[in-house]
Amino acid sequence: MTARHPLDRPAWGALTTTQADKALGGPLARRFDAAFGPFAATLDDSPQSVEALGALIVAEGGVVLLQAGETPVPPGTTAVFRAAAWQMMAPPVPAPADDPAIAALNDADAAEMLALALLTRPGPFAARTHELGGFFGVRRDGVLAAMAGERMQPAGYCEISGVCAHPDHRGRGHGAALTLLVAARIQARGETAFLHVMADNTGALALYQALGFTIRREMTVTALVPGR
Repeated sequence: MTARHPLDRPAWGALTTTQADKALGGPLARRFDAAFGPFAATLDDSPQSVEALGALIVAEGGVVLLQAGETPVPPGTTAVFRAAAWQMMAPPVPAPADDPAIAALNDADAAEMLALALLTRPGPFAARTHELGGFFGVRRDGVLAAMAGERMQPAGYCEISGVCAHPDHRGRGHGAALTLLVAARIQARGETAFLHVMADNTGALALYQALGFTIRREMTVTALVPGR
């Protein structure tokens, strides 16, 4: 059997290595504690793993799968969303020059970060998502105008995520600057930076390609909830 690439199921890689302390589940299926986000994965597509995922969903609530290919819908659950996404790899990024407009974000900024994510919808973002890795933001007139940070971290890799800008502050390059900053920090640790973008988000795809990101492969995003 051909070995699976670690990024084919990044949630599984994260939840069984670097971020295992944030996992619920067991040896066949795991998910992030919902406070950190909805992502889940199975060891494989065996009936036993799929059944374990179903039991986890029934017990802990809905999840999102982000992986190469499609996992069968577990018994006792329903797929309410399914779409294609691109997984992209960062180019080598030099350490950026200091930018006084960019600052590290922390727990004190959590409410604003969640509000910005809910407004702009860069992807699933929960109350404690900001604790998964370093997040950085730009403030304008005291308001959080843009942010980006780290999410899933399979061993040796780190996902850039939460890239978004308030509608009143778009078109100023904040998203690009923050994306490159986060990528540079990941690479400085000796890790490989990657990100995901929905296949129909042509604007974001064009931005990342202009920054030098390359498509690794197509992924499938599936949202599963309890019930039939």
